[in-house]
Amino acid sequence: MLAYVGLGSNLGDRAGYLLQALSLLSRLPETRFLRLSPVYETEPVGPPQPLYLNLVAEVDTKLPPRGFLEALLDIERSLGRERKERWGPRTIDLDLLLYGDLVLREVGLEVPHPRLHQRAFVLVPLADLVPEGRHPVLGRTFAELLAPLDRKGVRPFVL
Repeated sequence: MLAYVGLGSNLGDRAGYLLQALSLLSRLPETRFLRLSPVYETEPVGPPQPLYLNLVAEVDTKLPPRGFLEALLDIERSLGRERKERWGPRTIDLDLLLYGDLVLREVGLEVPHPRLHQRAFVLVPLADLVPEGRHPVLGRTFAELLAPLDRKGVRPFVL
């Protein structure tokens, strides 16, 4: 199944955490990378905190949605992610944005990601990969969803 994962980091060696997460993602069973978006430095959402580095990975996985999400959470834990406050700073954040065209609402698992269409720091790199891809609930392309959003807090970053 074609899936999209948002990656973000704003504590410590941000680029290093992204690279470690990508390395661990590449080792998941029955999962392979297809493409990566460019990396962006972005303004945080939530309480005052350092700037983030964000990107989106396109992967092909045979893991079921819940199993794939659990693998992402395991990677976060292995890289020191602590969940102290909502939208707080983090070493690494891995969000399952899309899992094919699946629409799923379960406790602890929602795809597409429920705030995907509201966040430029997700839509900019996602639209880099699939500008004509469509949100499975809203039916609009990612480029269309991005158009009205404020992008000034999303800047290209060179590793």
